[in-house]
Amino acid sequence: MKNKLQTGNVISVIAPYAVMSGQALQVGALVGVASNNAAINAPVEIDRQGVYSLAAVAVDTGAIGAKAYWDNTAKRITTSSAGNTLVGCFTEPKGNGDTGATVLLDGVIR
Repeated sequence: MKNKLQTGNVISVIAPYAVMSGQALQVGALVGVASNNAAINAPVEIDRQGVYSLAAVAVDTGAIGAKAYWDNTAKRITTSSAGNTLVGCFTEPKGNGDTGATVLLDGVIR
């Protein structure tokens, strides 16, 4: 097909806030992990699919396969769906007190 531009797993967006490489971010309905550091309003490449270790809400607990959501206010993964964006699922258990979580980002727009 000559009209396909790219696979869409990694795309360039404008950072809505300053991000560091490896940090998750949300731009509209897109959630991904920054491949480079970027200042606010600067271009950044984000990977929308794959398994990542990401900052998480410490008090949440999640089993393998439980849904993972992005809390764009706290800038962390959470198990709470209220006001948050579904991004994938946990690939390792997340215990209460853990400040990180291993999550499969599925790249689906919801």
